[in-house]
Formats: sequence, C-alpha cells, structure tokens
Amino acid sequence: MNDCIIVGGGIAGLQAAIQLGRYSAHDILVIDNGSGRSTLCRNYHNILGWPEGISGKELRSLGRQQAESVGVQFANDTVKKAEAKNSSFLLTGESGKEYNAKTILLATGLTDRFPNIPGLVPTLGCTVYVCPDCDGYEVQNRKTVVLGAGKSGADMALLLRDRTDDLTYINHEKTAVDDDLIGQLKNKGIAYVEKTITKVECQGDGMIQGVKLEDGTVISAERGFISFGGNKVHSELAAQLGAELEHNKHVKADPRSKMTNVTNVWIAGDLGVHAEQTTVAMGDGATAAIWIHKALKEMDDAAKT
Repeated sequence: MNDCIIVGGGIAGLQAAIQLGRYSAHDILVIDNGSGRSTLCRNYHNILGWPEGISGKELRSLGRQQAESVGVQFANDTVKKAEAKNSSFLLTGESGKEYNAKTILLATGLTDRFPNIPGLVPTLGCTVYVCPDCDGYEVQNRKTVVLGAGKSGADMALLLRDRTDDLTYINHEKTAVDDDLIGQLKNKGIAYVEKTITKVECQGDGMIQGVKLEDGTVISAERGFISFGGNKVHSELAAQLGAELEHNKHVKADPRSKMTNVTNVWIAGDLGVHAEQTTVAMGDGATAAIWIHKALKEMDDAAKT
C-alpha cells in the first residue's frame, strides 16, 4: 500500500510529489497518462527563473526527473474509479490494475474546450493564449484577435481591452451574444466578427500571422487568445469519493490545507477553486503535500502507540 497516491502528473501533482519525496519517509506513487492542459503550452513566461519561458512539456519532464530523484514512483495509467475502503482508498485504472493508498491527492485538472481549427494548436502558449492573468502582458499594444464563442469570448475581449486598442473578437461558433455585451464591445472599440474560422495562419515556430474566415477574408494578428467556454473540469474521481463540488464542478477544499470535506483526500491545481495559473498550481501542490505529510506522520505515531 502506498502512503500517498497522486492522481495527475501535471504541474500541481509534480510539485506535490517533489515535496513529499523530499521528506524521505513516504512511499509515493504518481498515476499519470501524459495528457493535460500544460502539455499544450509552448512557453510559460511568468514562472520565476525562466525569463525566456519554458514549455509545459519540458517543465513536466524536469519535474518528473526531480521527483524520481527523491524516490517517487510513477505509473502510466488513467484512474477510472475511486472508493474508500475501511481506512484507506482503492483506485482502479483503465488498465484494470488496482492501487491502494492511505491518502489521496487529486490533481486531475481541467481541459480547455476549443474546436479543431487547422493551425491553432502549434500557436498555443507561443503567440495564442488562454489566461489573461498569465499572459495578458504578451498582447500589450499588439494587434490581437480573440477566437471564441458567445459570451465567453466577448468577456475575454473586454478583459483584454486595457492591454491593447487593436482588438478583434471573432465569434467562431456564432453563439448568441446579448445586445448589452455587443454594446460594450462597440463602446470599447473592439471589432466584432461573427464568422467561422477556417485556419489560423502562422509562420515559423508558432508565430500567428492572422486568421482566415469562411468567406476567405484574412484578419491579420500579432497575438491571440482563445475563449470558447465549456471547459471540462475533471472532478469525477472527487465526486466518487464524496468530495463537495462547486456549481461549476471545481472541487471545494480547505483554503489552508487543500483537503476536501473527505478526510485524507486532498486536491491541487486547476481542479480546485483558484486562478488557474501554473504558479498557483505549484503552491497548491506544495501546500497539500505538507499537510499530507502531517497526516501520515500522525498515522505513523498512532500506529506506534
């Protein structure tokens, strides 16, 4: 039986694994399938120590190496079922393998919803972004397009208006936008286009040049953001274990310890209720790990008496 199983080997899960491994007192397993939001980001620019940026894949690779160096084990699997068994937990993977642990950290994150537009993926995290708090800086005074749908895209465009006055919102899915929002876009000088995007045109290594529309029109751009709404929060395992969810499927947790309402079940990263930033996910992972260590030490002390 593992002392702790971390489900999800993204940024939050890896930071927790490193913290727990460095106690040199616990048997830690990370179960990960190699996917996740961070794998799509070509370049994080807001992380301490990486002024030129670092890709999500490279950060994850380095994090895994660091975790393995302190004794953390990894399993390539997707956990499909989670249940409490007496004073421990039983997880079942897609492979059919069962895993047992005294404590669980769920770092299963979320998946951004975006359509399969040719040319889009190579630009993500390079010149097209998701989070205005992380990367609003990158569009400062640059010709920017927001690729989105309905209210979600309109809200993103309005958020970015303080960064640039050359801004176009393309409602790719032609989802309804109410008159009030249309008025706000107009008043802020944001161009509004309701047409399907057929291609994101880029040059070199992920450098957006513009977007091509269904009528053949090309809107040039130096930078872009996506905001289609309907992101998928991977809280299924948390729900199976009885964790309390917010209305938007993010998992509630104690703000100090990151433990859910279920004893010995913690969460970290985008699964929780926070700003959805890589740096915040790191903090979540480290914080949860510290409290998991405390809980495991109490278990060990109790077993000795």
